Amino acid sequence: GTRIIYDRKFLMECRNSPVAKTPPSDLPDIPGVTSPGVEELKLENHHVQNCEEKVSTGEEEQFDMDI
Repeated sequence: GTRIIYDRKFLMECRNSPVAKTPPSDLPDIPGVTSPGVEELKLENHHVQNCEEKVSTGEEEQFDMDI
């Protein structure tokens, strides 16, 4: 068969395409797979609150680590 080879520049440009950022319309809703799960949302909200607290106190760590 014929093999199609794409160069890195082309693939990086495709990443910014609106089509690449839009999920398919018939994609099923599977929590934790195709949509964020309940646990992930809680962790994300907790992380955002921690970041806001650090900025407000004037202390900022050199590296932000999720444990």
